[in-house]
Amino acid sequence: MSKQLIEMVLPRLARTLYRELKRFRSGKLSEDQFTQCFEELLQKQHTWLLGHGVSEVKAALAIHAAVLVLSYPGLRAEASENGVPLEIIERRAVLEAAQDVAQNYDVSQRKAFHVVSAIVARYGS
Repeated sequence: MSKQLIEMVLPRLARTLYRELKRFRSGKLSEDQFTQCFEELLQKQHTWLLGHGVSEVKAALAIHAAVLVLSYPGLRAEASENGVPLEIIERRAVLEAAQDVAQNYDVSQRKAFHVVSAIVARYGS
């Protein structure tokens, strides 16, 4: 996957997600509202990428990977709380993302796992 693609997706998601997270933390959004906003954000990002000529599979992979990169502090916290190495939590999250992409798009789980894990390894720290 193109380095350029993930570098387009990350800032776009991060800006909007940060704004919605601030609204959630301040009590302006309930958990359900935040979840709905988050899902809408991901759908808008997917549509935007498709409109810019990115294939559905690449868009899905980029978005899943970007979400994991942006969730990295939460993954770290989960590993710490459970007393397990970060790599175990990270692998599980990447595997779940790869399964989701493989189930919904014409791509093997193995390839999806490889792409998502490469992006998370590069940008997740």
